[in-house]
Amino acid sequence: MPRSVNAVASRRRRKKILNLAKGYWGSRSKVYTIAKNTVEKGLQYAYRDRKVKKREFRALWIQRINAGARQYGVSYSQLMGKLAAKNIGLNRKVLADLAMNHPEAFKAIVDTVK
Repeated sequence: MPRSVNAVASRRRRKKILNLAKGYWGSRSKVYTIAKNTVEKGLQYAYRDRKVKKREFRALWIQRINAGARQYGVSYSQLMGKLAAKNIGLNRKVLADLAMNHPEAFKAIVDTVK
């Protein structure tokens, strides 16, 4: 009896990988085995960097809040401690946005906790 290989499913599986590899350089987008390795590595990076992105944004927000707070003579840690003590529930993302784009509103918050 002849061997059954289900070419339809195999082609679909390979085509899916090659579609994900579109835009890669050279054989990384043309040759299935190389494209498969590259796509798998890219998906690993994507999974890891979804977590890293959160870390990096938090660090950026902290730097922006610290820079904004120091203009008014308060350090980041002092500001966050006083905000917590006064039960002001603004998160770092909002505080960083205020420090960057609305300095007068940020100054009002700093004056409130001083």
